[in-house]
Amino acid sequence: MVGSIRHRTLPGARARTPEASAEGRTSLFTIDPWLTTWALLLGIAAIVYVALSIRAFHFVLHASHAHPWSRLIARPSVLWASMGLLLIAFRTVQWFRYRPVAPAGPAAAPPLTVIIPAYNEGAMVERTVESVATALYPKERLEIIVVDDGSTDNTWRYIDRAARRFPELVTPVRFEKNRGKRAALSEGFRRGRGELFVTIDSDSVIEPQTLLALAGPFADPRVGAVAGKVAVYNRGHGVIPKMLHVRYILSFDFLRAVQSTYGTVYCCPGALTAYRASVVRRVLDAWLGQTFLGARCTYGEDRSMTNFILSQGFDTVYQRNAVVHTVVPRTYGKLCKMFLRWDRSYIREELRFARIVWTRPIRSRLIALIDALITNLRYPVGYSCLGMLTVFTMDDPKTLLRVLIMMGMMSLLNMVYYLRSERSWNFLFGVLYTYFSWFALFWIFPYALLTVRARSWLTR
Repeated sequence: MVGSIRHRTLPGARARTPEASAEGRTSLFTIDPWLTTWALLLGIAAIVYVALSIRAFHFVLHASHAHPWSRLIARPSVLWASMGLLLIAFRTVQWFRYRPVAPAGPAAAPPLTVIIPAYNEGAMVERTVESVATALYPKERLEIIVVDDGSTDNTWRYIDRAARRFPELVTPVRFEKNRGKRAALSEGFRRGRGELFVTIDSDSVIEPQTLLALAGPFADPRVGAVAGKVAVYNRGHGVIPKMLHVRYILSFDFLRAVQSTYGTVYCCPGALTAYRASVVRRVLDAWLGQTFLGARCTYGEDRSMTNFILSQGFDTVYQRNAVVHTVVPRTYGKLCKMFLRWDRSYIREELRFARIVWTRPIRSRLIALIDALITNLRYPVGYSCLGMLTVFTMDDPKTLLRVLIMMGMMSLLNMVYYLRSERSWNFLFGVLYTYFSWFALFWIFPYALLTVRARSWLTR
């Protein structure tokens, strides 16, 4: 029998209590929103002028003199890097501005349905159910639907045991054959009676205050989805989980906090997200039947649903005090499968978002467009520079050393953000991840682009 996790600490986790926002349930914005928008636009204009007028990144431009063709890559790369530095500055300001919304009080907590899709998860699914069933949420307003998506192992035995342990809360559902994660989630959405739907992966456990924290932002009628904070459950099991934990903190606590300040979190993660049920029901059929280039979409259900929520005119926000701990890959092969799945979804949903963004409020639209432009330019710039670096290194091997030193310095700057969230020596694994991703993961995005129509889920 899996022991209760209410009274023990999860691996790598620290005890937390619900945070109270100084702003309560009022607006998510604390200063004039136009001030930051105009500061961003004027700042980018200034940095473009400076980059075009002086010889920034001198050694790169100097090296390009040996190969005149490389100037076509070098100067745009310097311009992009300058704009990227400004984007980092803007994101930093927004990150400091971000505050989580106050959690819902137990007396005012709305009816809530938690949906847990599972496939070949084994004993871990019972821990997931237990963490939800013992969470600090009024039990009379909580239901848990666990869907076994045709597992071929003993997953159903653990789901059934969890249902018998919490009979008043848990509804088990079993598919005879595997139908895919969207079908499993859809079953839960159709059965759920709550005003809010919460999706949790079956390899994840939540902290006790998480459900109340997720419910808090929905006091604002503009909010359609709330993304939780994802940490690594098995961070003590190898170098890859340790590196991913640092990456997750930067991705979930930094980027999503920034995006939350203008109400446009681009991807509310499948590991932990809450949705306004009425909006989900409105888009459910379109989401379930989504196709791309003639192929049915079977992965990336979380970002897809986020786009559908945004397309309905609702905001998507991040809640730092809603925490989930999720199991991540421990081997290089499984890590590549995860990132390949993510990149395929990213490509597809970025194209969709390019149309949806024009329906967003003017401030969110401007910031999202600029963010997307600078962020996505990293692909053509990055791969062009990789080719240019190869040529320069053949002429002067010291060029590679300079670039590696610069990468280390930039990664140390990124680690300052991590250290502000978690004061731990694990930040060194973040530096290691910078080099690991450069040399070991560079091939994934091009391959994802070439195989974007593939339907395989790539989990196991």
